Amino acid sequence: MSGHSKWHSIRFKKGIIDARRGKLFSRLAKEIIVAARRGGGDPDTNPRLRTAVANARGVSMPNDNITRAIKRGTGEVEGASYEEILYEAYGPGGVALVIEVLSDNRNRTAGDLRSLLTKRGGSLAGSNAVLFQFERKGQVRIAADKTTEDDLFMIATEAGAENLENDEGFFVVTSSVEDFESVRSAIETAGIEIESASLVYVPRNTVPVERPDAKKVLDLMNALEDHDDVQNVHANFDISDEILAELSGN
Repeated sequence: MSGHSKWHSIRFKKGIIDARRGKLFSRLAKEIIVAARRGGGDPDTNPRLRTAVANARGVSMPNDNITRAIKRGTGEVEGASYEEILYEAYGPGGVALVIEVLSDNRNRTAGDLRSLLTKRGGSLAGSNAVLFQFERKGQVRIAADKTTEDDLFMIATEAGAENLENDEGFFVVTSSVEDFESVRSAIETAGIEIESASLVYVPRNTVPVERPDAKKVLDLMNALEDHDDVQNVHANFDISDEILAELSGN
């Protein structure tokens, strides 16, 4: 399992996603704002906005929040202007990190991330220092109780999906960036409820992280996720279920 999928599962098990619902709404609002600014405020003609709105509704974000975010993106309502920035970094144990950010102050964000990483055994890396270790992919997650694997496989592959994995209670459908929207749309049209859909950075290979560094890596991931400007963190670590169970006290 890739570091991205592994981390998503860890967050789900620990209830971190629910505990951070307020931050999640803020993160989704920023994505809606940027999507509307770049492609217009109509989800029917703006695939990125359509996906962002669907993700927001999937976690019960109020419609008023969604509408306000769209209007901020189109300029109908005043608000901060966010810049998309991609940071590359190293974590404990040689783990490679790709950090997606939406910030209204590039210098502040860079300083924050540099300090955060340094305190936890990591460091910022130069451009393309680690990005070559990842592939850009589309990823759709569906709770396993919402459909059968066979049905989902047929729908997704006919729409252009490359892979389908069973990830501890969720089906994860992976596609190329070009086929992402058609795959997401086909699943949605089939009446299958989607938990989340997004473009992600999938590691080409994973780095096994042993006990001395495992907690450091997870603490770093948590700290990055907690930063207000961070939208997504992708990593190439692999921590065994045995070590995860030890760290969680199970």
